[in-house]
Amino acid sequence: MPIAGYGVLACRAVERRREGSTGTPHYQIHLADDHGTHYRAAVNVLSQQAPPDLLYLVDDDFRHPLTSLLPPAGSGWTALPSKPGGAALDFIRGNMFAPASMRTLPPDLPGVDNDLADLLDHYVQRAIADPTTAVYAFGQRFGPEPGLPDKVFGFRPGNGVHDIHMNQGNAGRFTGDDGVWQDGALLFHLPAESRWTAVFLAFQSQAWHTDDVTGHTLPTAALHPGVPDAPLRVVGVRTGGAPAAPPAGSVVLLNASPEPVELKGWQLADAHGYLLPLEPQVLAPGTTTAVSGGNGFHLDPSGGTVTLLDPGGLKVHGVAYTDRQRQREGWTVTF
Repeated sequence: MPIAGYGVLACRAVERRREGSTGTPHYQIHLADDHGTHYRAAVNVLSQQAPPDLLYLVDDDFRHPLTSLLPPAGSGWTALPSKPGGAALDFIRGNMFAPASMRTLPPDLPGVDNDLADLLDHYVQRAIADPTTAVYAFGQRFGPEPGLPDKVFGFRPGNGVHDIHMNQGNAGRFTGDDGVWQDGALLFHLPAESRWTAVFLAFQSQAWHTDDVTGHTLPTAALHPGVPDAPLRVVGVRTGGAPAAPPAGSVVLLNASPEPVELKGWQLADAHGYLLPLEPQVLAPGTTTAVSGGNGFHLDPSGGTVTLLDPGGLKVHGVAYTDRQRQREGWTVTF
């Protein structure tokens, strides 16, 4: 069954502890909310399944409609329903980032800036030094444990969040944790810079094509592991404005491959789940086409997502845009 007690912790960073690379190490973060409650965020830095090194991606200028749905900074724990339309995360369905952009890092090595703990240190140490930085940790709640001190930082009661990583497409004994809209991540809000930083983690053993209900790996993904190189990609969206080309409420697609692509059978999906079949046509290599909305499919001016599905119904590409990105009326948001 999916992980229990999914949600997000909104706190300030107090201290951190690195656990090296032996056993099942974590990068531990001591957090506190505005009510004086203390928490620990346990971030995996090594996989128990081969390959051991984690996949990571850091977006230093994270722009996504999700950020406007988060609870107030310093508010502590907020339980989140695992469904679209709220603040729950889904790396695949939420179009948080391009999976092909993820890279691997070992957990802890001698030297500077060469492992996952060093990378996390860069952002957490800055948050510790600047109390205006808000930290959001998504994952599974543990505790409170009345009468028991936290096993790492000693505060009472033991309390916090773990599973701060992708929580679907698992293999072996971890498939029981699969679910949709329950992925974990770390977000940092820097109000002085009006900027968000996002840290996403996943295991190399996890699949990127999963069932929309169970989060289990789809059979086609099990046969072809890894992230496919999509020939067709979303490169722009236009939500409104004066009539012009491309038309209002349109999506711009690019054939990035060296071969022609037949669009028959391909579909677009919006943030509300409406599907828009693409008109049959052959898109030549390196060319674009603008697809107008319809059949319920539409682009919200306040922000949303666009997902591209291949003829087999598998997601191959997706983007997200915010109201801030489209402040200039009539302009196309590009990716």
